[in-house]
Amino acid sequence: MGQATAEKLREAGYADLMELAVASPDDVATAAEIGEGAAQKIIQEARKRVQVGGFESGSAILERRRKLGRITTMSKAFDELLGGGVETQAITEVYGQFGSGKTQLGLELSATVQLPPEQGGLSGEAVWIDTENTFRAERLSEVARALGLDPEKALEHVHVARAFNSNHQELLVPKAFELARERPVRLLVVDSLTAHFRAEFLGRGALADRQQRLNRHMHELLRFGDVFNAAILCTNQVSARPDVLFGDPTGPIGGNIVGHTATYRVYLRKSKPPRRTRPVGRLPQPPGRGGRLLGDGRGDPGLSGPHRQRPRTSALAVPACPAAG
Repeated sequence: MGQATAEKLREAGYADLMELAVASPDDVATAAEIGEGAAQKIIQEARKRVQVGGFESGSAILERRRKLGRITTMSKAFDELLGGGVETQAITEVYGQFGSGKTQLGLELSATVQLPPEQGGLSGEAVWIDTENTFRAERLSEVARALGLDPEKALEHVHVARAFNSNHQELLVPKAFELARERPVRLLVVDSLTAHFRAEFLGRGALADRQQRLNRHMHELLRFGDVFNAAILCTNQVSARPDVLFGDPTGPIGGNIVGHTATYRVYLRKSKPPRRTRPVGRLPQPPGRGGRLLGDGRGDPGLSGPHRQRPRTSALAVPACPAAG
């Protein structure tokens, strides 16, 4: 690679070999103004240097997975259902009706990620892409104070950007890359993932374009998680199926594209106060688990925040529902 090509890649935001190793040839070719063949050679060399892209043993993968971080949800039962908390290098999709606690979960994780590892955090910071104008600094201050954090410092460690349309939403991911090179970002929240796409791409004629854009956007989020060992939390809206006469007719927006790309899918369902149920829709490990969780003010606060008293926690194992298409 020549000096001019290297300089163009740095200007485009490729600051290290890992970012090149997980990039696509088309992106590198466009950034460096070179052919796709040359871009492919650069990517292959980067993958050799960082040992990415080849075959490896299952034991090596297991050892690498042991180094993944997890962020506590402040609910012991919920953490257990997720295998120990919200996992890094994975997308956790949370969907449900309005007022079911999706944004609240994001705010709690934005605070708990700042805790030291022995307290369930990652000693890191959070990036928040706000598409619905739902981020509330006041609520985050309350959660931080309840966790024993300095509210002012906790707010300084959460970086929020308002996305005004789907194009802006996608462009904020490269901005998050730039920020994470300078700050210890270990959590990226997108609240919500599909709001702009749902509003801008109307009708079946625009469905294919919408799904392609969503697919690319989610893979960029996954790349962010891989490069910075960060957790990705995406909230998602739901729609009601009019053909379902019995059972719960609600399902997440985004179809199979979102369902296949998300590693964890969690359905938050409203219940009678003060309860809030959390059936888990799909987990890669352990398989076939779901549950009903209630917060507990005595050490298991749940989604309503650690500073409020909640009913006693309970967890009920139920068959996991299939990924909604």
